[in-house]
Amino acid sequence: MPTNPYESDELLQQYLVFHYATATEQFPYGFGGADALDFPKRCALEGVDFSRLSEPARALDLGCSVGRSSFELARHCSEVIGIDYSHAFIDVAKRLQVDGQHPATRLDEGSATTALDVIVDPVVDRSRVSFEQGDAQHIRPDIGQFDVVIACNLICRLPEPMRLLARLPDLLKPGGQLFITTPFTWLEEYTPSQNWLGDGAQDSFAGLRRALEPAFGLQRQWDMPFLIREHARKFQYSIAQASCWTRN
Repeated sequence: MPTNPYESDELLQQYLVFHYATATEQFPYGFGGADALDFPKRCALEGVDFSRLSEPARALDLGCSVGRSSFELARHCSEVIGIDYSHAFIDVAKRLQVDGQHPATRLDEGSATTALDVIVDPVVDRSRVSFEQGDAQHIRPDIGQFDVVIACNLICRLPEPMRLLARLPDLLKPGGQLFITTPFTWLEEYTPSQNWLGDGAQDSFAGLRRALEPAFGLQRQWDMPFLIREHARKFQYSIAQASCWTRN
């Protein structure tokens, strides 16, 4: 079985920077790229209409990585559960939940690095958040229902995305909010081509819509850029398709 790249220290450090480093620490240039920063934070704050929530609200962050979106959801939800398949990511997210901070290593050039100390905003009540390692295709049956579910840049990294999409109606309360982002970067190493949405990725969003309707109603969709730093002069600039849905 191939090694999961999301267990590597290289990607762990990249994602700590992606989630928690300041704008200057991530992208110290005065041109391009800035519109794509703070993606995990934007996923929580732009993808959910918090004015529609009533107390106490529960939120589920699927594919939570190292946890930034989960902590942002905790500003408005009394309970947030973050789930990720990577043991390494979840181990660090748990330490951030306990300590509020964690060391990170930013790659600059060659073997040159910068040591960072990333933090969770002290205003966030971290006791509202819990993290667990798990498979989004096989979510534990006793997890209950939620007012909010987000799944950011997860769909095209699942071997069988339809397993998750078929489970979502049971996870959301009636009127609950679902927020999904994905760049639809289909790769055989993650998802066999027969499981790509939209007739072999001819129109992936149409496939996503067919999978979610009629249990969910589409509220809006838009493009969300995101930037992942590899080193000081190399960045991944991608554009995720974002969509908000309501459980019918």
